[in-house]
Amino acid sequence: MLKPLVPPAASLEALGAAMIDAVTVDGSENPVENPEGDNPTLPAAYTYFGQFLDHDITLDTTALQEILVDPLAVMNFRTPMLDLDSLYGSGPVANPFLYQRGNNDRFLIGTTSSTTPGGDATVPVSLPHDLPRNSEGFALIGDPRNDENLAVAQLHLAFLKFHNKVVEGLLDGSIPRESPLRKSTFEETRDLVIWHYQWIVLHDFLPRIVDPVQLNDVLVNGRRFYNVNNGQPFIPVEFSVAAYRFGHSMVREAYNYNRVFKFGSVTPATLDLLFRFSGLSTRNPDGNVPIPSDWIIDWRRFLEIDPQIQPEFSRGINPLIIPRLHKIQGMGSLAVRNLKRGSSMGLPPGQSVARLMGFTPLSPAQIATGADGAVAEAHDLHLETPLWYYILKEAEIQGKGERLGEVGSRIVAEVLIGLLEADSSSFLARKPEWVPTLGPSGSGTFTLADLVKFVNEINPIGDAV
Repeated sequence: MLKPLVPPAASLEALGAAMIDAVTVDGSENPVENPEGDNPTLPAAYTYFGQFLDHDITLDTTALQEILVDPLAVMNFRTPMLDLDSLYGSGPVANPFLYQRGNNDRFLIGTTSSTTPGGDATVPVSLPHDLPRNSEGFALIGDPRNDENLAVAQLHLAFLKFHNKVVEGLLDGSIPRESPLRKSTFEETRDLVIWHYQWIVLHDFLPRIVDPVQLNDVLVNGRRFYNVNNGQPFIPVEFSVAAYRFGHSMVREAYNYNRVFKFGSVTPATLDLLFRFSGLSTRNPDGNVPIPSDWIIDWRRFLEIDPQIQPEFSRGINPLIIPRLHKIQGMGSLAVRNLKRGSSMGLPPGQSVARLMGFTPLSPAQIATGADGAVAEAHDLHLETPLWYYILKEAEIQGKGERLGEVGSRIVAEVLIGLLEADSSSFLARKPEWVPTLGPSGSGTFTLADLVKFVNEINPIGDAV
């Protein structure tokens, strides 16, 4: 076991405070990022797909100040599999509140608010484009965290509708059934949805965010560091507390969300508003859910769907976090919180992990680059570097901010592929030659954009008249 790095709290606080992204302010006082910090290879939807994926495989409730007893894994309160239990819960028998009464092959779908939208009063009310909710406004979904911001909530909704569309296809014969005797309609639908989701993870998401050399090596030559103990997969702390938190750097201050809430409008879709229009918002006494109809997402602005519309990009994968995430109510700076979490979990420095994996570590001079690196150097953290910060710095230098570097790529690729290989019901374990059947005809592939196209609700509120 590698020796943990436990720097003084003041050093971590100083480094975290320096990890701040540059944001300009336009004439209406709205935050606008410098486009030079965007990742032009990664549409913004993948920021929230990464969050959706994280919620599918982990549910860690360990308090920040607690010291981990077992340094090998984070306690997980759900299955660490890519099995969409965040979507399905325990199924229609154990969790009937997720499904339609009398038609429990299908998920419940919520409707938007019956109140006239304040952003555009011409958008119809009570449209079927929100998560199902109880009388208190909380979403009736398998993982409540998927209602913590509007972008991941609308993605969760897309998966609910994807399932329902597959049910319709199996029943009307447009989707051939493979196991009509052994499986119910629900079971066959669930398996198809999960396998297509797993394909997106393996063949769409991972190639976009990890080093292709490391990804290919894991796929061809196998895993070298992530071992499944006695067939019981777990989530390594290096993954959950460091490597997979790369997504925090991808979050934007504001988004071109739809035709109503976009850059240049009176009210752009700031991250603060994406949090506010959700069931977990502390500001819901104002009546933010069900969401107003003019807050239905336009997926063309988040994915490569329409060649005439350039989607919003994620921010680059690097050590810079937007100002909004440095000022989270009740939490303070997310960057400081992540650094302290890594220290309390006993993570080793990034250089030690790189050497263990057979990579040449970043040099102290490389770590010390930029304003954030200067602070790291002032606290000697350029010599032994917190693993989360090291992985982000590695992505900045080796991946040019477009993808993870060697260490980050190896950890993320080995864990996600390992979880698929350890799951006897995954397509990779059960039928590795399988190819998707619900994508473009004859393509043999399936992307996140294809899922949204299959649902056929790309821009429900339409373009401006």
